[in-house]
Amino acid sequence: MDAFETSANVPRGRFGFEHRPETDQSFENALENARNGQRLSIADGIELITTGTDVRGIDRKRKELVLEAADRRRAEVVGEEVTFVANINNNVTTACNVGCLFCNFKDAAQRFEADYDGENAGFTKTPAESREIVADAIERGVYEVTSVSGLHPAFALDEEHREILEAVPESERGDVNYKPPSAYDVDPGTYVEQMAAMSETGAHVHSMTPEEAYHARRATEWSYEEVFRRLKEAGLDSVPGTAAEILVEEVRDVICPGKIGTEEWLEAMEAAATVGLDTTSTIMYGHVDNEAHRVMHLDRIRELQDRTDNITEFVPLSFVHPNTPLAERGMVEDGATIHEDELMIAVSRLYLDNVDHIQSSWVKYGDTQGLKMLNCGADDFMGTILSEEITKRAGGDYGEFRSFREYADMIASIGRVPVERSTDYETRRRVDPDADVIGPELGPKADGTPLL
Repeated sequence: MDAFETSANVPRGRFGFEHRPETDQSFENALENARNGQRLSIADGIELITTGTDVRGIDRKRKELVLEAADRRRAEVVGEEVTFVANINNNVTTACNVGCLFCNFKDAAQRFEADYDGENAGFTKTPAESREIVADAIERGVYEVTSVSGLHPAFALDEEHREILEAVPESERGDVNYKPPSAYDVDPGTYVEQMAAMSETGAHVHSMTPEEAYHARRATEWSYEEVFRRLKEAGLDSVPGTAAEILVEEVRDVICPGKIGTEEWLEAMEAAATVGLDTTSTIMYGHVDNEAHRVMHLDRIRELQDRTDNITEFVPLSFVHPNTPLAERGMVEDGATIHEDELMIAVSRLYLDNVDHIQSSWVKYGDTQGLKMLNCGADDFMGTILSEEITKRAGGDYGEFRSFREYADMIASIGRVPVERSTDYETRRRVDPDADVIGPELGPKADGTPLL
């Protein structure tokens, strides 16, 4: 066999997980099932993502067979278009006390308190500041704002939620992760105020992960439906399926023990669908997880989509390790290999038979490898972003902005069709890579002018 090791076999083997990449299936049978368009089992997925559990490491020839099957499936489902969106990230705050070991975006919330006299490299934005940032982006042709923030202790859903949190005895406020805005240098306002401020600009607001929704209902008996209903009324348009990481408890217990569990994440996502909000979905892999965990995660996303039918895309996120607590504590030595990345994209396409769009993240993979992923089953190439902070803080190397000109040239270079899209993929326009000037046209103030 022409095989090689994954870079993280040794560190990932240290944790004694119950779930291991072991099956009674064969690679050949799994590949045949994939080629025939059958709904894959977890065992099928494990055989494909490992290129066979009968060999150690990844078999190069088998890997190419999996990639070919995924690329054919991509062509059958979405054709030759590669989509992208004009968007900006506006993360409201880095203040967070959850302590996830994979994250270097957060800053300890006490550093934001008014009486803190140390250094603080983080930030908190008021609703007015968020409105100004997004309004400026709208003037330049952007039409989507993605906002994913830390869990600031002063953040409440709305004024009613603030009153409930204020009624919690001071001795018990630590249990619900609450301090009043007066304790901090900057008041982030409420989630409803932030959604309304960004929505007032005319932007599509893509925000409020399940973890943030949990934070927005703490100390109450409100359902997730009630939380998302209020947010939708304030201007929320769709929900990012981040905070998923790996939807297997034995992995979450290692990398994010303070976060909500798998079942609560799924409950929140179903609630968003119930009130009529589109969602996306993600996986963050390549840390302490193994291939069995990745396929189990895919299975849970597929079951969720069977119930909700509102997931517009699936986004594999390769773990960026250098500046994270997992690396600093010696729990991981690096992230996923390129071969693991390619197989993650490919098996996502083959396994998620009810999710049309698979995204390639140039922020995670870089330009060259990001383009390669478009031949491994992916069909979406993210967005312009304009401001990217989470991956950058974790040690990412691949920049913060992508122009429409770059998109058109890169996508055309691999023989595919560049297409500007709306957040929900419903509105599209083909982009002519030979045009003299290329910019967004779908947004409320987009007129084809280059963003920069």
